[in-house]
Amino acid sequence: MLSGLDHLVVTVTDMARAVDFYSRVLGLDVRYRDAQRVDLMLGDTALRLHQTDTDIAPVSATPTPGSLDLCLRCQLPLSEFKQHLDALGIDIELGPVNRQGANGPIESIYLRDPDGNLLEVSRPTR
Repeated sequence: MLSGLDHLVVTVTDMARAVDFYSRVLGLDVRYRDAQRVDLMLGDTALRLHQTDTDIAPVSATPTPGSLDLCLRCQLPLSEFKQHLDALGIDIELGPVNRQGANGPIESIYLRDPDGNLLEVSRPTR
Protein backbone atom coordinates (compact mmCIF):
# COMPACT_ATOMS: atom_id res chain seq x y z
CA MET A 1 0.00 0.00 0.00
CA LEU A 2 2.56 2.62 1.10
CA SER A 3 5.85 3.06 -0.71
CA GLY A 4 7.92 5.61 1.18
CA LEU A 5 8.11 8.98 2.89
CA ASP A 6 7.41 12.18 0.93
CA HIS A 7 8.12 14.73 3.68
CA LEU A 8 8.38 15.07 7.43
CA VAL A 9 7.42 18.31 9.16
CA VAL A 10 9.91 19.81 11.62
CA THR A 11 8.45 22.51 13.88
CA VAL A 12 11.01 25.27 14.51
CA THR A 13 11.11 28.49 16.51
CA ASP A 14 13.25 30.46 14.05
CA MET A 15 13.05 29.62 10.35
CA ALA A 16 16.26 31.44 9.31
CA ARG A 17 18.29 29.79 12.09
CA ALA A 18 16.94 26.33 11.19
CA VAL A 19 17.59 26.83 7.45
CA ASP A 20 21.15 27.95 8.20
CA PHE A 21 21.82 24.92 10.42
CA TYR A 22 20.36 22.29 8.10
CA SER A 23 21.99 23.74 4.98
CA ARG A 24 25.39 24.79 6.39
CA VAL A 25 25.92 22.02 8.94
CA LEU A 26 24.14 19.09 7.27
CA GLY A 27 24.47 20.17 3.64
CA LEU A 28 20.78 19.88 2.75
CA ASP A 29 19.47 21.70 -0.32
CA VAL A 30 16.89 24.39 0.47
CA ARG A 31 13.65 24.89 -1.48
CA TYR A 32 11.45 27.81 -0.49
CA ARG A 33 7.84 26.80 -1.07
CA ASP A 34 6.35 30.04 0.25
CA ALA A 35 6.92 32.47 3.12
CA GLN A 36 5.82 29.92 5.72
CA ARG A 37 7.17 26.63 4.37
CA VAL A 38 10.70 25.61 3.50
CA ASP A 39 11.75 22.16 2.27
CA LEU A 40 15.18 20.75 3.06
CA MET A 41 15.84 18.03 0.52
CA LEU A 42 17.13 14.54 1.32
CA GLY A 43 17.13 12.93 -2.12
CA ASP A 44 13.45 12.69 -3.06
CA THR A 45 12.28 13.23 0.54
CA ALA A 46 11.95 16.56 2.31
CA LEU A 47 12.20 17.83 5.84
CA ARG A 48 9.55 20.56 5.73
CA LEU A 49 10.08 23.38 8.19
CA HIS A 50 7.09 25.08 9.85
CA GLN A 51 7.72 27.95 12.25
CA THR A 52 5.70 27.88 15.48
CA ASP A 53 4.10 31.32 15.11
CA THR A 54 2.71 30.78 11.60
CA ASP A 55 -0.85 29.91 10.69
CA ILE A 56 -0.54 26.68 8.70
CA ALA A 57 -3.33 24.08 8.74
CA PRO A 58 -3.66 21.26 9.25
CA VAL A 59 -0.85 20.48 11.71
CA SER A 60 -0.22 17.79 14.30
CA ALA A 61 -2.18 18.00 17.54
CA THR A 62 0.79 19.39 19.46
CA PRO A 63 3.46 20.80 17.14
CA THR A 64 6.46 21.16 19.44
CA PRO A 65 9.98 22.35 18.60
CA GLY A 66 12.61 19.97 19.95
CA SER A 67 10.43 16.84 19.99
CA LEU A 68 11.94 15.17 16.90
CA ASP A 69 14.34 12.21 17.08
CA LEU A 70 15.58 11.54 13.56
CA CYS A 71 18.27 9.32 12.03
CA LEU A 72 19.85 10.55 8.80
CA ARG A 73 22.15 8.58 6.50
CA CYS A 74 25.56 10.08 5.71
CA GLN A 75 27.51 9.55 2.47
CA LEU A 76 30.85 10.55 4.02
CA PRO A 77 32.83 8.36 6.40
CA LEU A 78 31.76 9.47 9.88
CA SER A 79 35.33 10.50 10.70
CA GLU A 80 35.12 13.11 7.89
CA PHE A 81 31.65 14.23 8.98
CA LYS A 82 32.94 14.60 12.55
CA GLN A 83 35.82 16.79 11.26
CA HIS A 84 33.24 18.95 9.45
CA LEU A 85 31.22 19.35 12.67
CA ASP A 86 34.36 20.14 14.67
CA ALA A 87 35.38 22.82 12.15
CA LEU A 88 31.95 24.46 12.54
CA GLY A 89 32.05 24.25 16.34
CA ILE A 90 29.06 21.88 16.49
CA ASP A 91 28.91 19.79 19.66
CA ILE A 92 28.63 16.03 19.30
CA GLU A 93 26.40 14.63 22.02
CA LEU A 94 27.43 11.00 21.54
CA GLY A 95 29.46 8.91 19.17
CA PRO A 96 30.58 7.44 17.09
CA VAL A 97 28.71 4.42 18.45
CA ASN A 98 27.39 1.22 16.90
CA ARG A 99 23.62 0.95 16.51
CA GLN A 100 21.03 -1.03 14.59
CA GLY A 101 19.45 0.80 11.64
CA ALA A 102 16.40 -0.07 9.57
CA ASN A 103 18.54 -2.13 7.16
CA GLY A 104 21.29 -3.46 9.39
CA PRO A 105 24.20 -2.35 11.56
CA ILE A 106 25.19 1.33 11.49
CA GLU A 107 27.73 3.61 13.14
CA SER A 108 26.22 6.86 14.45
CA ILE A 109 27.03 10.32 15.75
CA TYR A 110 24.38 12.24 17.72
CA LEU A 111 23.95 16.02 17.73
CA ARG A 112 21.17 18.56 18.24
CA ASP A 113 19.71 21.19 15.96
CA PRO A 114 19.05 24.75 17.22
CA ASP A 115 15.63 23.71 18.61
CA GLY A 116 17.03 20.73 20.51
CA ASN A 117 15.85 18.03 18.12
CA LEU A 118 18.02 14.93 18.38
CA LEU A 119 19.73 14.13 15.10
CA GLU A 120 21.50 10.82 14.61
CA VAL A 121 23.83 10.84 11.60
CA SER A 122 24.68 7.31 10.54
CA ARG A 123 26.55 5.19 8.07
CA PRO A 124 26.20 1.42 7.45
CA THR A 125 29.03 -0.64 8.95
CA ARG A 126 28.56 -3.65 6.61
